[in-house]
Order: sequence, then C-alpha cells, then structure tokens
Amino acid sequence: MLLCRVSTVSQALARWGRRSQRGGGLFHRALSFSSGRCHGVGSGEGSTQPAAAASTGTLYRDTVLLPRTEFPMKLSGQKLLDREVQIQQECGFAELYSWQRERKAKKEFCLHDGPPYANGDPHVGHALNKILKDIRNRFEMLRGRQVHYIPGWDCHGLPIELKALGDLGSSGLSPLQIRQKAREFAEGAIARQKAAFQRWGVMADWDQCYYTFDGAYEAAQLKVFQEMHSKGFIYQDYKPVFWSPSSRTALAEAELEYNPEHVSRAIYATFPLVTLPPKIATGKGSLESVSVLVWTTQPWTIPTNQAVCYMPNAQYSVVKRADNSELLLVATERTATLLTFLIFLLQGSQLEGGICKHPTVPDKQVPLLPANHVTMAKGTGLVHTAPAHGMEDYSVASQFKLSVECMVDEDGKFTELAGPELQNLSVMTEGTDKVISMLKESGALLMEERCVHSYPYDWRTKQPVVIRPSKQWFINTASLKDKAKESLQKVRILPESARSSLLAMLDRRTYWCISRQRSWGVPIPVFYHKETGDPLINKHTVSHIAKLFKEKGSDCWWELPIETLLPSEALQKSKGGPVSDYVRGEDVLDIWFDSGASWAAVLEESDSRADAYVEGKDQIGGWFQSSLLTSVAVRNKAPYKSLVVHGFAVSEKGEKMSKSLGNVVDPDEVINGGKPHVKTYGADVLRWWVAESNVFSEVQIGPTALNSARDSISKLRNTLKFLLGNLQGFDPRLQAVDPKQMHYIDQYMLHLLREYSIKVTDAYSEFDAGRAIRVLQAFITRDLSSFYFSIIKDRLYCDPEDSLGRRSCQTVLEEILDGVTRSMAPILPHLAEEVYLHAPGHDKETLFKSGWIKSSSVWRRPGLEEAVEGACAIRDSFLSSIPGKNAAQYDLTIAIEPGLLFELMESLQEEPTSTSSQLAELMMAARVTLTSELPRDLHPDALLGHGTFLINLEGGVIREDSPYDIAVVPTSGVRCPRCRRYTSESADCLCPRCQTVVSQAH
Repeated sequence: MLLCRVSTVSQALARWGRRSQRGGGLFHRALSFSSGRCHGVGSGEGSTQPAAAASTGTLYRDTVLLPRTEFPMKLSGQKLLDREVQIQQECGFAELYSWQRERKAKKEFCLHDGPPYANGDPHVGHALNKILKDIRNRFEMLRGRQVHYIPGWDCHGLPIELKALGDLGSSGLSPLQIRQKAREFAEGAIARQKAAFQRWGVMADWDQCYYTFDGAYEAAQLKVFQEMHSKGFIYQDYKPVFWSPSSRTALAEAELEYNPEHVSRAIYATFPLVTLPPKIATGKGSLESVSVLVWTTQPWTIPTNQAVCYMPNAQYSVVKRADNSELLLVATERTATLLTFLIFLLQGSQLEGGICKHPTVPDKQVPLLPANHVTMAKGTGLVHTAPAHGMEDYSVASQFKLSVECMVDEDGKFTELAGPELQNLSVMTEGTDKVISMLKESGALLMEERCVHSYPYDWRTKQPVVIRPSKQWFINTASLKDKAKESLQKVRILPESARSSLLAMLDRRTYWCISRQRSWGVPIPVFYHKETGDPLINKHTVSHIAKLFKEKGSDCWWELPIETLLPSEALQKSKGGPVSDYVRGEDVLDIWFDSGASWAAVLEESDSRADAYVEGKDQIGGWFQSSLLTSVAVRNKAPYKSLVVHGFAVSEKGEKMSKSLGNVVDPDEVINGGKPHVKTYGADVLRWWVAESNVFSEVQIGPTALNSARDSISKLRNTLKFLLGNLQGFDPRLQAVDPKQMHYIDQYMLHLLREYSIKVTDAYSEFDAGRAIRVLQAFITRDLSSFYFSIIKDRLYCDPEDSLGRRSCQTVLEEILDGVTRSMAPILPHLAEEVYLHAPGHDKETLFKSGWIKSSSVWRRPGLEEAVEGACAIRDSFLSSIPGKNAAQYDLTIAIEPGLLFELMESLQEEPTSTSSQLAELMMAARVTLTSELPRDLHPDALLGHGTFLINLEGGVIREDSPYDIAVVPTSGVRCPRCRRYTSESADCLCPRCQTVVSQAH
C-alpha cells in the first residue's frame, strides 16, 4: 500500500503553477460575470470561453455549462457601504454575541478588553486594537468556544476633566459640578467610539459594556483597594513624587512621557570643604581651601541641598584649576573634562566625615555621604543631593535621616521657605535664572552649559514635571515585584521580546503613587482626624462606602452627609471618636488603579484569569502592569494567561500621526470616504489592513496599504465568484460525490484543503492573522488558480451536467468554497456572510452560527499524493520540452518500466492511449499514451525527455527512484468547435465526447 508522498506539495505545485498557463487553448480566455451571465472578455478567476468563435462555435454555445451567479464581481462607493450595513442587519451582527453566550459549549475563551480612554473620537489605533481582538474572538466562536468579551471604557482622569471644563477652568465650580461636566463629556466620547466599533463589525453585546464610572465597577475597585490596604501594600507617606505643575496633581510613572529633546541649563558649582574628612585631614593642612565640585541639570534644586554624595569604591583627585589656585575635589575618571593640574589622589571611602559649606544658604553646612547611585557617566562623580526633589536623593535622606524640606508649591513655584529672593518664582524658568545668579554672586559657579537630555513630561499637558515631596497614597510595589515576576513566568507573551520590557518596567518601579488631587475619579475612601490629620481607613469603613457606591455611584461621596458615609457602627468597630472629629478625604484614585482593577469587576462570571489581554506596547508600563500588580497583591496570580503586545499605527512614512503634519488617518474616512480624492473602502478593507499587518511592530497605514488591501479583497472576490458560478444548480446535500468515487485530482484537492485548514487554524490560534492571510493567498493563487482551476474547466463546462466527473469536481469546489469562506470570516465577516448567502446547500442560518472549517480525515488517502505528484513530475518534463507552446496541440507518450510509478500512472489511465483519461486531463495534452518503453518508430520530429521520480513507501522503508521517458509530437487531431481540445477527427466536427453530450442534449 502506498503511504507517503514523495515530493512535497509545495515543490510539486510550484512546478505546476509556473507552467499551468502554457496549457491548452481552452484555458487562455477568461470570463467576467455580469448580471448572472458570462462573457468571453477580461481576465481573472473567471473561466475560459470554450465555445468556438464565429459561426461554428455559436451552434454549441448553449450546450456549454458556463458559470452563472448573481454574486457581484465588484462593489464600490455607496453600494459597498449599503451592502455592508445590510449584511450586518440581515445576518444579525448585533445579536451574535448574545446568541453564542446562550449556546452550550465545552470551553470558554475569555479576552478581557482593555478600556480605551473616553476622551476623544475613534482613531486608527482603536481600529487596530479592536479589530485584532475581534478577529480572534470570531475565530474562537466559529470553532465552538463560548467567547467572553465585554467591551469597556476608562472614564475618569485629568484629561477628561480638562477637556470637559475647557476654557471655564475649575474656579468657582464645586466637585459635583466638575464631575457632571466630565461625565457628560465622557459619555459623548463613548457613544462616538461605540458606534464606530459596531460599524467595524466588532462582535459584542453593546448594551452590556463596562465603564469605570459605574457604581458597581467602583465598588469592585474599592474591594481591591481594601484588600491591598489590609495586606499592607497601600500606605500613606510624605515622599517625592512626579508632580505636574500644569495639572496641579501627582503623576505615576505610566503617566509620563520622556522628551529626549528637553534642554536644561546644566551647571558646575563648588561646595567649599569646611571640615576635611578625618582620613585625609592629618598632614594635609594645605588642603583647607579645597572645594567639592558638583554638576547638575536642575540648578533650581541647589537651595534645597542637604548633602553631597560620592562613590566609596571610586578614585578621586584633588586638582588645581589652570586659571587660578582654587583646589577642586572631583572623580579621577572625570578630570579629563576640566582644565586642571593634579595635586594628589585618594579613595572615595576616605571622604567619609567631610563637611561642606552650602553655596547659597549662609551658615548652612552639608555632609559628604556615600551612595550607590553615584555614577561616572556624566558630571564630576560627586552628586548634589536634594532629598525633596529626587527619588535616589530621598533614599539617601531616609538612610541618613536628612531633612526632606520642600520649597516648591503645587504650581511649581518657590515658597517662602526658599527666601524672599526666590519666593513665587517658577522653578523651571525664572527660578533657575535666579539660582544661577546667586551662585555667581557667591563665587560658587564654575561653569554653565546647555544640556539636551531626556526629561519627564506630563503625558497630557505635554509640559515638564518636577519632583517634589507630597503627602500621598502609595502602593509598595517593591514588596510585590518578586511575586509579580514569578507569576509572569506562567504567562505566554507575544512577542516574547516584550517580556524583558515588562520585567524592566517592574524593576524600575519601587512605589506607585495612586492618589490624585482632582475631582473626576473614584474617591479614596479615607477620613482624616481634624486635629491630628491621622487617616481612618479599614475594612469596616471601606466596605460600607463600597456598598454606597454600588447603589448610588461615587458622587455620593460629595452628596451625602459625613454621618451617612461614616456611620456610628463603623466608627465603633474602628475604635474611633465621634464622627464630628473627621473630615472626608479629597483625593481620587489614579486611573491606572481604576483600570487595573478591571479583572475584579469584569471577570467574575468567567474564569478568574482571562485567556488573553491584547493591547498596544504603551500598556507594558500601564494597564498590563497595573492589572498584574493588583491581581498579584490580592490573589497571588496574574489576571491573564497570555499577553499580546501590538505596535502603534503610524503613517506610511513611519511617522507618528499628528494633525500638524497632516498625516492623520481617520478610520471613518477610510470606510466612508467623504473628502475629495478620498476613496470609499468599507469596513472589510480596514479589517484586512489590520489582519495583514505585522502587528508586533509599528503598523503603517495610508493610501498604499489601503489600496493593496482593497486589491487583495477584489482578487479574493474574483475567486469566490468563480466558485459560486460553477456551483449554480448544485445541491451538495443531494448531488455530492463520495470521495472514493472522485477523480484523483479532486481527491488530491480535498487533501490540500485539509492541509490548508490545519495551517490557517494554527495561524489564528497564534494571534497571527497575517499568516492566516498568507496561507489563504498561497492556497488560492498556487493550489487553486494556477493549478486546479486550469485543469478542471474543460470537465466543468463540457462534460454532461450530471456526469460523475462533473459532480465530483463540483463537490470539491463546494468544499473549497465553504473552507475558504469560513477561513476568511474572522477577518472579512461582511464578505464571508455575503458569500454564504449565495452559496448552495444552506438553510437560513448565518455562517457565524454554523461553525469552523469542516475538513475530514477521510480526505487523506494512501497513494493519492504519489499518483498526482508523480504525474506532476512527468508534466513538468513535458512542458519543459515545449517551452511557450500550447500543450493541447501535442500528443504525449510516457514510457515507464514496470514498477510502482507505472502502477500509479495506470491508476490515472487504465487504457494504453486516451484523450479523456485523468492522466490526459492532468497533462492538458491532446492525447496521452502510457507504455513500458518508447516505440522504435517515433516520428523524426519527436521531442524526447527523461526524468526520475522518487517514491517513498511505508514511511520510507521502501524507496524507489523511478525513471521515465517521454516523447512529444504534434497531434494529428483537429480542434473541436465546442470544447476547443484537439481531439476531433476532422475540421468542424465535434470530438467523440462532445458528440455524445450534444446528442443527449437533443
């Protein structure tokens, strides 16, 4: 029994694809379709017009079974838009999600939707994200899983608050008035985005979404907050935070954007040593005038200096300035940047105990202290330390108990603590000018330079931030890091390269500031004692407030009297004093905590972990991380089994989209056109663009990409139209042929269809819609258009309508149509449903309710591949011998010594010579003769060829290298006026096959 194919499918079909267009004359004229009729013009997937030209051919035109279908070759403009909307309505797009939730399914697939921000119109970034998710959801639903997907929106936060207030500002408005305006603004944005998502064909129950401003969601969030607080992860402290003067609020790391072109006025300043370090004081009397040299890009922080830090294991030098006799202490590694003369060397550890004079504050002295954060990359190796305005500086202050003195207010201006010269000056501008001026006056300024470097900006106002201490609420992420990293080991991340970024972001985050000084957000459920300022927060108070939020929404924090918010029973359990001793807090929670708790609010009815989170790469430090930290803190596990991290949508030039550059692509305009010279593409083109893109990198969009997507869909429609046209009048439920009775080439196509279905299923399972498209296009171009279609057209059009050969072919075409339609459906739901409406053998049920590709293991038959691919190898030799010629005008003799290859070819042609065998069909020759050796009386003009075909039997146990010879001669047959094959005996006479068909028709 033949078990294994010899040459690979790809090799065989590549050969066939290269040469198939050289076949018989029947296969050179293509059909286009119009109004259900076929015409012998144009090119593409339409078939060849087999009726002979002019007088004789016209007699037989009605006897040829040409393709017929009402499926349009092309849809464009308003017709395209109307058809997509009609498909959505007729095929129940709006009800599909609810239908699949109600059906029985063995497995569930949960894709948790990361909430888009409710502060603007839908953009191509939304399209990229939502369509990518929808492709996977539709695939999972088709293959029988129950999809859990609840769309959501992130509704709180400063950007919404600022946009809602506009030019009004918040002056004179109560928190409730601000919240009302912000809610109205967010609701408007949500409505616009939701309408767009629906138009893109995104499957969901759009009446059951989640919103972070819903009371039930806020209550679930407070439950997470309370559990984290009770475990000690949430605490209040006074420490430096990123502060945005332009927003007047604290920011988390995820709310920063780093501007690499920021320009600072960097300075070198001297701190005179007033007390030499004990280890170098002895015998160094001449060093009494030495000064410590520091470098900083933030001169405004000098007035708050509390120490100068050094690296204990580094080498330092005392050097003399070239322009005067001043002695300076700097790191030896950094002396090359200074015009100095070396005096002597010392070790950093010898600096311990030294004390400097502050350069701008009279009578103030600051110590030299060791620190690990000192580096030699820039500066002098001696770091000016202002604990109020640096995270590492604060760590030094905590270790050595230094003062954390803040001289900067919420507007980013110096307070009265900085002294009358600096008070009310903005630290980043005129405050910096003044500090540099003061350093000059005291003789402490050695040099000033312009420094271009990366600096944190407020992600919304695009203004620089400052670091200043503030009393805020924090999450101690340092205590969660190890658990978070451990849980990530069990998470699959696509692409895998994103894992290192996720871990790096975790490493950089020692604490997370979660309090914001705004009105639009979820209030932090804390009360403060009027006299002591001590916070009152515990499970009794928070659970009560969560219950109120669930019933009334978080507006009640401002609406209800404090006696209702803090009832006596909660106070008694908390062992607090009378309610009159307390005031409610005014801070709200960071929106990253809002969205990061979504797993607790949305995944309750599902598995405790989502199968996938799918978002852009900006969420590596955002939602992916906040969700991970909150879930690990509460449940000791990640909220997701896999993470899919996609890139950003950019212009065709690879530029970030911006209105100023004029390169913004509006998805609404992509679909509907509208502007002059803007084409109408429809939703499926937008979806194809998403699917075809390499979403793991930056995704380019513009006319080139969209035109390419449109053209690809047009070619696909062409193929689908050919399939539908040749299935006119065929009912697979009544007329399908059993695979065992089919022609070998038809069986072989079922085998290829099975392989195709496995490949495309694997691609979708890997979140690789781009690979699914490539597999689809290869199957259509190589296996169908260039191979199968070119071979079967004669049988389809010219064999009797109910013949076994034609029905065999139609059975396969129907299976191919069904498989291709289902395989493209996750990407092109509108086109797939349109095809399904025209396809034979279906009841009124829509495609998406009828399941995934139905391939059968029966389609794999031993010996099938060897027979077809052996013929393929011989055909390759045949076509090579007549380059550029019409194969239908030649007779082919194949000589094979008795053996396996001969037996395989005999299965395709039982008689010694034939014009109508399966072998003749495969060769597309006029006549094929199969013999054991070439005849001696060959025509003198015969073209000879030779080749071998390797056969593997029983898994390679038996291998046979089978040689064959061919002889090619011009046929003596005459072209048949009906089928155009060279199989007639005389001019204007039908070939035997066509004579039989025509006589039976009459």
